[in-house]
Amino acid sequence: MSKKNNDGLLEDKPEKRERRTEDGAFVRVGTTLYKMVNLPLVGGGFVEKRIVWNNETLRQDYGRDYLATVPKYDGFCTVPDHVDYQPVIGSFLNLYEPTGHQPKKGAFPHIEALTRHIFGEQYELGMDYLQLLYLRPIQKLPILLLVSEERNTGKSTFLNFLKALFGSNVTFNTNEDFRSQFNSDWAGKLLILVDEVLLDRREDSERLKNLSTTLSYKVEAKGKDRDEISFFAKFVLCSNNERLPVIIDAGETRYWVRKVGRIERDDTDFLQRVKDEIPAFLHFLKHRTLSTTKESRMWFSPELIHTQALSRIIRSNRNRTEVEMAETCLEVMNCMKASAFSFCINDMLLLLNCAGCRTDRTQVRRIVQEIWKLTPAENTLTYTTCQPSYDNMRPYTEVRRTGRFYTVGRKQLEDMQG
Repeated sequence: MSKKNNDGLLEDKPEKRERRTEDGAFVRVGTTLYKMVNLPLVGGGFVEKRIVWNNETLRQDYGRDYLATVPKYDGFCTVPDHVDYQPVIGSFLNLYEPTGHQPKKGAFPHIEALTRHIFGEQYELGMDYLQLLYLRPIQKLPILLLVSEERNTGKSTFLNFLKALFGSNVTFNTNEDFRSQFNSDWAGKLLILVDEVLLDRREDSERLKNLSTTLSYKVEAKGKDRDEISFFAKFVLCSNNERLPVIIDAGETRYWVRKVGRIERDDTDFLQRVKDEIPAFLHFLKHRTLSTTKESRMWFSPELIHTQALSRIIRSNRNRTEVEMAETCLEVMNCMKASAFSFCINDMLLLLNCAGCRTDRTQVRRIVQEIWKLTPAENTLTYTTCQPSYDNMRPYTEVRRTGRFYTVGRKQLEDMQG
Protein backbone atom coordinates (compact mmCIF):
# COMPACT_ATOMS: atom_id res chain seq x y z
CA MET A 1 0.00 0.00 0.00
CA SER A 2 1.28 3.51 -0.86
CA LYS A 3 0.45 7.06 0.26
CA LYS A 4 1.67 10.55 -0.68
CA ASN A 5 4.23 12.26 1.53
CA ASN A 6 4.54 16.00 2.19
CA ASP A 7 6.34 16.48 -1.14
CA GLY A 8 3.53 14.81 -3.07
CA LEU A 9 5.62 11.72 -3.86
CA LEU A 10 4.47 8.15 -3.39
CA GLU A 11 6.12 6.20 -0.58
CA ASP A 12 5.54 2.65 0.55
CA LYS A 13 3.61 2.14 3.72
CA PRO A 14 4.80 -0.87 5.74
CA GLU A 15 2.26 -3.64 5.54
CA LYS A 16 1.63 -6.34 8.11
CA ARG A 17 3.19 -9.58 6.85
CA GLU A 18 0.89 -12.59 6.59
CA ARG A 19 1.87 -15.50 8.78
CA ARG A 20 2.80 -18.59 6.76
CA THR A 21 1.32 -21.55 8.59
CA GLU A 22 0.40 -23.88 5.73
CA ASP A 23 3.47 -24.23 3.49
CA GLY A 24 5.96 -25.24 6.20
CA ALA A 25 8.14 -22.17 5.72
CA PHE A 26 9.85 -22.84 9.05
CA VAL A 27 10.81 -26.03 10.85
CA ARG A 28 12.62 -26.74 14.08
CA VAL A 29 14.95 -29.73 14.08
CA GLY A 30 16.28 -30.55 17.52
CA THR A 31 16.90 -27.12 18.99
CA THR A 32 17.75 -25.38 15.69
CA LEU A 33 15.28 -23.31 13.68
CA TYR A 34 15.38 -23.42 9.86
CA LYS A 35 13.66 -21.46 7.14
CA MET A 36 12.80 -23.42 3.99
CA VAL A 37 13.55 -21.39 0.87
CA ASN A 38 13.52 -22.05 -2.87
CA LEU A 39 16.93 -21.14 -4.27
CA PRO A 40 16.81 -20.11 -7.96
CA LEU A 41 19.08 -22.10 -10.29
CA VAL A 42 21.09 -20.68 -13.18
CA GLY A 43 19.42 -23.01 -15.68
CA GLY A 44 15.93 -22.25 -14.41
CA GLY A 45 13.85 -23.86 -11.70
CA PHE A 46 14.50 -23.97 -7.99
CA VAL A 47 16.06 -26.17 -5.34
CA GLU A 48 14.82 -26.26 -1.77
CA LYS A 49 17.34 -25.17 0.86
CA ARG A 50 17.30 -24.95 4.64
CA ILE A 51 18.71 -21.76 6.16
CA VAL A 52 19.44 -21.53 9.87
CA TRP A 53 17.10 -18.89 11.30
CA ASN A 54 17.02 -16.86 14.49
CA ASN A 55 14.15 -17.23 16.98
CA GLU A 56 14.09 -13.53 17.78
CA THR A 57 13.93 -12.62 14.07
CA LEU A 58 10.99 -14.98 13.66
CA ARG A 59 9.14 -13.31 16.53
CA GLN A 60 9.81 -9.85 15.09
CA ASP A 61 8.50 -10.88 11.66
CA TYR A 62 5.52 -13.03 12.63
CA GLY A 63 4.72 -12.34 16.26
CA ARG A 64 5.67 -14.14 19.45
CA ASP A 65 2.93 -16.77 19.13
CA TYR A 66 4.07 -18.02 15.72
CA LEU A 67 6.92 -20.16 17.05
CA ALA A 68 4.43 -22.50 18.71
CA THR A 69 2.95 -23.39 15.30
CA VAL A 70 6.30 -24.33 13.69
CA PRO A 71 6.62 -28.10 12.95
CA LYS A 72 9.13 -29.75 15.29
CA TYR A 73 11.33 -32.79 14.68
CA ASP A 74 13.82 -34.65 16.86
CA GLY A 75 16.51 -34.68 14.19
CA PHE A 76 17.48 -35.51 10.62
CA CYS A 77 17.63 -38.90 8.93
CA THR A 78 18.59 -39.96 5.41
CA VAL A 79 16.38 -42.74 4.04
CA PRO A 80 16.41 -43.09 0.23
CA ASP A 81 13.27 -44.26 -1.57
CA HIS A 82 12.09 -43.28 -5.06
CA VAL A 83 8.84 -45.25 -5.21
CA ASP A 84 7.37 -44.71 -1.74
CA TYR A 85 9.15 -41.56 -0.62
CA GLN A 86 8.46 -40.30 2.91
CA PRO A 87 9.51 -36.75 3.84
CA VAL A 88 9.07 -37.50 7.55
CA ILE A 89 9.90 -40.82 9.20
CA GLY A 90 8.70 -41.04 12.78
CA SER A 91 9.84 -37.84 14.43
CA PHE A 92 12.74 -37.29 12.02
CA LEU A 93 12.95 -35.08 8.93
CA ASN A 94 14.22 -36.99 5.89
CA LEU A 95 17.18 -35.25 4.22
CA TYR A 96 16.80 -37.42 1.12
CA GLU A 97 14.89 -35.56 -1.58
CA PRO A 98 12.09 -36.78 -3.88
CA THR A 99 13.08 -37.02 -7.55
CA GLY A 100 10.27 -34.69 -8.62
CA HIS A 101 9.22 -37.04 -11.45
CA GLN A 102 5.97 -38.97 -11.80
CA PRO A 103 6.40 -42.18 -13.83
CA LYS A 104 4.22 -42.20 -16.91
CA LYS A 105 3.99 -44.80 -19.64
CA GLY A 106 5.58 -43.67 -22.89
CA ALA A 107 8.57 -43.91 -25.22
CA PHE A 108 12.12 -42.84 -24.41
CA PRO A 109 14.15 -43.18 -27.65
CA HIS A 110 16.77 -40.58 -26.72
CA ILE A 111 17.45 -42.10 -23.29
CA GLU A 112 17.71 -45.54 -24.89
CA ALA A 113 20.13 -44.21 -27.51
CA LEU A 114 22.29 -42.57 -24.83
CA THR A 115 22.31 -45.70 -22.66
CA ARG A 116 23.19 -47.95 -25.62
CA HIS A 117 26.02 -45.59 -26.56
CA ILE A 118 27.48 -45.60 -23.03
CA PHE A 119 27.13 -49.31 -22.26
CA GLY A 120 27.47 -50.80 -25.75
CA GLU A 121 27.41 -54.60 -25.71
CA GLN A 122 26.69 -54.42 -21.95
CA TYR A 123 23.45 -52.50 -22.52
CA GLU A 124 21.27 -54.85 -20.44
CA LEU A 125 23.76 -54.63 -17.57
CA GLY A 126 23.63 -50.86 -17.87
CA MET A 127 19.84 -50.93 -17.65
CA ASP A 128 20.13 -53.16 -14.57
CA TYR A 129 22.50 -50.60 -13.05
CA LEU A 130 20.01 -47.75 -13.59
CA GLN A 131 17.09 -49.88 -12.40
CA LEU A 132 18.92 -50.80 -9.19
CA LEU A 133 19.66 -47.12 -8.57
CA TYR A 134 15.95 -46.38 -8.88
CA LEU A 135 14.36 -49.34 -7.10
CA ARG A 136 17.11 -50.40 -4.68
CA PRO A 137 19.01 -47.21 -3.81
CA ILE A 138 20.90 -48.73 -0.86
CA GLN A 139 22.32 -51.60 -2.94
CA LYS A 140 26.10 -51.34 -3.36
CA LEU A 141 27.14 -51.03 -7.02
CA PRO A 142 30.53 -50.99 -8.78
CA ILE A 143 32.40 -47.75 -9.39
CA LEU A 144 31.41 -46.82 -12.95
CA LEU A 145 34.34 -45.29 -14.82
CA LEU A 146 33.78 -43.90 -18.33
CA VAL A 147 36.98 -43.25 -20.28
CA SER A 148 37.79 -41.90 -23.74
CA GLU A 149 40.59 -39.83 -25.22
CA GLU A 150 38.18 -38.54 -27.87
CA ARG A 151 35.94 -35.50 -27.55
CA ASN A 152 32.16 -35.32 -27.94
CA THR A 153 31.58 -38.81 -26.55
CA GLY A 154 28.47 -38.14 -24.46
CA LYS A 155 30.15 -38.82 -21.10
CA SER A 156 29.16 -35.43 -19.66
CA THR A 157 25.67 -35.76 -21.14
CA PHE A 158 25.26 -39.05 -19.30
CA LEU A 159 26.29 -37.39 -16.01
CA ASN A 160 23.81 -34.57 -16.60
CA PHE A 161 21.14 -37.18 -17.35
CA LEU A 162 21.79 -38.86 -13.99
CA LYS A 163 21.59 -35.47 -12.28
CA ALA A 164 18.23 -34.76 -13.97
CA LEU A 165 17.00 -38.27 -13.12
CA PHE A 166 17.68 -38.17 -9.38
CA GLY A 167 17.75 -34.42 -8.76
CA SER A 168 19.21 -33.12 -5.52
CA ASN A 169 20.32 -36.61 -4.53
CA VAL A 170 23.17 -36.31 -7.05
CA THR A 171 26.22 -34.11 -6.60
CA PHE A 172 29.20 -33.20 -8.77
CA ASN A 173 32.55 -33.51 -7.00
CA THR A 174 36.03 -32.43 -7.95
CA ASN A 175 39.18 -34.47 -7.38
CA GLU A 176 40.00 -32.27 -4.38
CA ASP A 177 36.63 -32.98 -2.73
CA PHE A 178 37.75 -36.57 -2.15
CA ARG A 179 40.87 -35.31 -0.39
CA SER A 180 39.07 -32.81 1.83
CA GLN A 181 38.27 -33.77 5.41
CA PHE A 182 34.91 -31.99 5.14
CA ASN A 183 32.32 -34.20 3.43
CA SER A 184 28.92 -33.16 4.79
CA ASP A 185 27.77 -31.82 1.40
CA TRP A 186 28.08 -35.19 -0.37
CA ALA A 187 28.07 -37.96 2.23
CA GLY A 188 24.27 -38.44 2.08
CA LYS A 189 23.88 -38.49 -1.71
CA LEU A 190 22.80 -41.35 -3.98
CA LEU A 191 25.35 -40.57 -6.70
CA ILE A 192 28.67 -38.77 -6.62
CA LEU A 193 29.78 -37.72 -10.10
CA VAL A 194 33.24 -36.57 -11.19
CA ASP A 195 33.54 -35.23 -14.74
CA GLU A 196 37.33 -35.14 -15.06
CA VAL A 197 38.75 -37.59 -12.58
CA LEU A 198 42.47 -37.87 -11.91
CA LEU A 199 43.06 -39.68 -8.63
CA ASP A 200 46.62 -40.80 -9.24
CA ARG A 201 47.69 -41.14 -5.61
CA ARG A 202 47.58 -44.49 -3.85
CA GLU A 203 45.67 -42.97 -0.92
CA ASP A 204 43.03 -41.57 -3.32
CA SER A 205 42.44 -44.98 -4.82
CA GLU A 206 42.21 -46.68 -1.44
CA ARG A 207 39.73 -44.13 -0.13
CA LEU A 208 37.53 -44.44 -3.21
CA LYS A 209 37.50 -48.24 -2.96
CA ASN A 210 36.66 -48.13 0.74
CA LEU A 211 33.83 -45.65 0.18
CA SER A 212 32.31 -47.84 -2.54
CA THR A 213 31.78 -50.73 -0.13
CA THR A 214 31.43 -49.18 3.32
CA LEU A 215 28.05 -49.31 5.06
CA SER A 216 28.63 -46.32 7.33
CA TYR A 217 30.69 -43.16 7.16
CA LYS A 218 31.62 -40.32 9.48
CA VAL A 219 30.27 -36.99 8.28
CA GLU A 220 32.31 -33.93 9.10
CA ALA A 221 31.39 -30.28 8.59
CA LYS A 222 33.30 -27.15 9.52
CA GLY A 223 32.78 -26.27 13.16
CA LYS A 224 30.69 -29.36 13.94
CA ASP A 225 31.33 -32.70 15.58
CA ARG A 226 31.72 -35.77 13.38
CA ASP A 227 28.58 -37.85 13.02
CA GLU A 228 28.32 -41.40 11.70
CA ILE A 229 25.64 -42.06 9.07
CA SER A 230 24.63 -44.87 6.73
CA PHE A 231 26.53 -44.51 3.46
CA PHE A 232 24.90 -45.68 0.23
CA ALA A 233 26.47 -43.41 -2.39
CA LYS A 234 27.59 -44.77 -5.76
CA PHE A 235 30.39 -43.26 -7.85
CA VAL A 236 30.34 -42.42 -11.55
CA LEU A 237 33.65 -41.07 -12.86
CA CYS A 238 34.64 -39.74 -16.28
CA SER A 239 38.13 -39.23 -17.67
CA ASN A 240 39.93 -38.38 -20.90
CA ASN A 241 42.85 -40.49 -19.65
CA GLU A 242 42.37 -44.10 -20.77
CA ARG A 243 45.53 -45.41 -19.11
CA LEU A 244 45.91 -43.90 -15.64
CA PRO A 245 42.77 -42.07 -14.43
CA VAL A 246 42.91 -43.93 -11.10
CA ILE A 247 45.18 -46.57 -9.60
CA ILE A 248 43.61 -50.01 -10.14
CA ASP A 249 45.54 -53.08 -9.09
CA ALA A 250 45.31 -56.53 -10.63
CA GLY A 251 42.44 -58.55 -9.23
CA GLU A 252 40.42 -55.45 -8.31
CA THR A 253 36.66 -56.13 -8.69
CA ARG A 254 35.11 -52.83 -7.63
CA TYR A 255 35.45 -51.02 -10.96
CA TRP A 256 33.30 -51.19 -14.08
CA VAL A 257 35.27 -49.43 -16.81
CA ARG A 258 33.62 -48.52 -20.12
CA LYS A 259 35.47 -47.02 -23.07
CA VAL A 260 33.02 -44.66 -24.76
CA GLY A 261 33.16 -43.92 -28.48
CA ARG A 262 32.61 -40.65 -30.28
CA ILE A 263 29.10 -39.43 -31.15
CA GLU A 264 28.92 -38.76 -34.87
CA ARG A 265 25.90 -36.44 -34.81
CA ASP A 266 25.80 -33.40 -32.56
CA ASP A 267 22.28 -32.53 -31.33
CA THR A 268 22.33 -29.36 -29.22
CA ASP A 269 18.84 -30.13 -27.85
CA PHE A 270 19.62 -33.74 -27.00
CA LEU A 271 19.86 -33.27 -23.23
CA GLN A 272 16.49 -31.50 -23.09
CA ARG A 273 14.92 -34.32 -25.11
CA VAL A 274 16.40 -36.78 -22.63
CA LYS A 275 14.97 -34.84 -19.66
CA ASP A 276 11.51 -34.80 -21.26
CA GLU A 277 11.56 -38.61 -21.48
CA ILE A 278 12.42 -39.23 -17.80
CA PRO A 279 8.81 -39.97 -16.63
CA ALA A 280 8.45 -42.62 -19.36
CA PHE A 281 11.86 -44.07 -18.50
CA LEU A 282 11.03 -44.33 -14.79
CA HIS A 283 7.78 -46.13 -15.65
CA PHE A 284 9.83 -48.58 -17.72
CA LEU A 285 12.35 -49.14 -14.89
CA LYS A 286 9.55 -49.69 -12.39
CA HIS A 287 8.06 -52.54 -14.43
CA ARG A 288 11.18 -54.00 -16.05
CA THR A 289 12.55 -57.40 -15.01
CA LEU A 290 16.21 -57.39 -14.03
CA SER A 291 18.42 -59.39 -16.36
CA THR A 292 20.81 -60.36 -13.53
CA THR A 293 20.59 -61.63 -9.98
CA LYS A 294 22.78 -60.59 -7.06
CA GLU A 295 26.12 -62.41 -7.35
CA SER A 296 28.40 -60.25 -5.21
CA ARG A 297 28.30 -57.49 -2.62
CA MET A 298 28.24 -55.05 -5.57
CA TRP A 299 25.46 -57.05 -7.28
CA PHE A 300 27.26 -57.96 -10.52
CA SER A 301 29.78 -60.77 -10.76
CA PRO A 302 33.26 -59.42 -11.60
CA GLU A 303 33.36 -61.52 -14.78
CA LEU A 304 30.18 -59.89 -16.12
CA ILE A 305 31.50 -56.34 -15.92
CA HIS A 306 35.14 -57.02 -16.83
CA THR A 307 36.23 -55.07 -19.91
CA GLN A 308 39.36 -54.54 -22.00
CA ALA A 309 39.35 -50.92 -20.80
CA LEU A 310 39.79 -52.18 -17.23
CA SER A 311 42.64 -54.49 -18.26
CA ARG A 312 44.39 -51.59 -19.97
CA ILE A 313 44.32 -49.46 -16.82
CA ILE A 314 45.58 -52.38 -14.72
CA ARG A 315 48.47 -52.97 -17.14
CA SER A 316 49.36 -49.28 -17.10
CA ASN A 317 49.48 -49.29 -13.30
CA ARG A 318 51.99 -52.11 -13.11
CA ASN A 319 55.57 -51.07 -12.49
CA ARG A 320 58.57 -52.44 -14.37
CA THR A 321 59.53 -54.90 -11.63
CA GLU A 322 56.09 -56.48 -11.55
CA VAL A 323 55.95 -56.76 -15.34
CA GLU A 324 59.39 -58.40 -15.34
CA MET A 325 58.33 -60.80 -12.57
CA ALA A 326 55.18 -61.84 -14.43
CA GLU A 327 57.01 -62.34 -17.72
CA THR A 328 59.76 -64.36 -15.97
CA CYS A 329 57.23 -66.63 -14.26
CA LEU A 330 55.38 -67.25 -17.52
CA GLU A 331 58.65 -67.92 -19.32
CA VAL A 332 59.63 -70.47 -16.67
CA MET A 333 56.23 -72.17 -16.90
CA ASN A 334 56.46 -72.30 -20.70
CA CYS A 335 59.95 -73.77 -20.51
CA MET A 336 58.97 -76.39 -17.93
CA LYS A 337 55.54 -76.98 -19.51
CA ALA A 338 53.88 -76.25 -16.16
CA SER A 339 50.64 -74.49 -15.14
CA ALA A 340 52.07 -73.04 -11.90
CA PHE A 341 55.38 -71.87 -10.48
CA SER A 342 56.62 -72.06 -6.87
CA PHE A 343 59.31 -69.81 -5.46
CA CYS A 344 60.66 -68.02 -2.42
CA ILE A 345 61.65 -64.35 -2.47
CA ASN A 346 65.35 -65.21 -2.93
CA ASP A 347 64.49 -67.44 -5.91
CA MET A 348 62.67 -64.57 -7.60
CA LEU A 349 65.50 -62.12 -6.87
CA LEU A 350 68.00 -64.47 -8.55
CA LEU A 351 65.81 -64.81 -11.65
CA LEU A 352 65.26 -61.04 -11.88
CA ASN A 353 68.94 -60.23 -11.46
CA CYS A 354 69.84 -62.63 -14.27
CA ALA A 355 67.22 -60.90 -16.42
CA GLY A 356 68.88 -57.54 -15.76
CA CYS A 357 66.12 -56.23 -13.46
CA ARG A 358 67.62 -54.68 -10.33
CA THR A 359 65.29 -54.67 -7.34
CA ASP A 360 65.20 -55.65 -3.66
CA ARG A 361 63.45 -58.06 -1.34
CA THR A 362 61.01 -55.46 -0.01
CA GLN A 363 59.65 -54.55 -3.43
CA VAL A 364 59.37 -58.19 -4.55
CA ARG A 365 57.56 -59.13 -1.33
CA ARG A 366 55.14 -56.19 -1.73
CA ILE A 367 54.26 -57.25 -5.28
CA VAL A 368 53.82 -60.88 -4.29
CA GLN A 369 51.69 -60.22 -1.21
CA GLU A 370 49.85 -56.94 -1.88
CA ILE A 371 49.36 -56.99 -5.65
CA TRP A 372 49.38 -60.68 -6.55
CA LYS A 373 47.64 -61.50 -3.24
CA LEU A 374 49.73 -64.65 -2.67
CA THR A 375 50.26 -66.19 0.75
CA PRO A 376 53.27 -68.34 1.69
CA ALA A 377 53.05 -71.96 2.75
CA GLU A 378 52.12 -72.25 6.43
CA ASN A 379 55.24 -74.24 7.30
CA THR A 380 58.71 -74.76 5.90
CA LEU A 381 58.27 -77.43 3.21
CA THR A 382 60.19 -78.91 0.31
CA TYR A 383 59.24 -77.44 -3.06
CA THR A 384 60.45 -77.50 -6.67
CA THR A 385 61.49 -74.23 -8.27
CA CYS A 386 63.71 -73.11 -11.14
CA GLN A 387 66.99 -71.28 -11.39
CA PRO A 388 68.83 -69.86 -14.41
CA SER A 389 70.77 -72.41 -16.40
CA TYR A 390 73.87 -71.68 -18.43
CA ASP A 391 73.00 -74.47 -20.84
CA ASN A 392 72.08 -72.90 -24.19
CA MET A 393 69.64 -75.74 -24.85
CA ARG A 394 67.62 -75.06 -21.70
CA PRO A 395 67.47 -71.63 -19.98
CA TYR A 396 66.12 -72.93 -16.64
CA THR A 397 66.92 -75.88 -14.39
CA GLU A 398 64.65 -77.43 -11.76
CA VAL A 399 65.99 -77.50 -8.20
CA ARG A 400 64.60 -78.81 -4.91
CA ARG A 401 64.62 -76.45 -1.93
CA THR A 402 62.92 -75.97 1.42
CA GLY A 403 61.15 -72.86 2.65
CA ARG A 404 57.82 -71.09 3.01
CA PHE A 405 57.25 -70.74 -0.70
CA TYR A 406 54.63 -68.95 -2.83
CA THR A 407 52.81 -70.48 -5.81
CA VAL A 408 51.43 -68.45 -8.73
CA GLY A 409 49.27 -69.89 -11.49
CA ARG A 410 49.52 -69.30 -15.22
CA LYS A 411 45.89 -68.16 -15.47
CA GLN A 412 46.32 -65.46 -12.82
CA LEU A 413 49.32 -63.96 -14.62
CA GLU A 414 47.66 -64.13 -18.04
CA ASP A 415 44.53 -62.45 -16.65
CA MET A 416 46.67 -59.63 -15.22
CA GLN A 417 48.26 -59.12 -18.62
CA GLY A 418 44.80 -58.90 -20.20
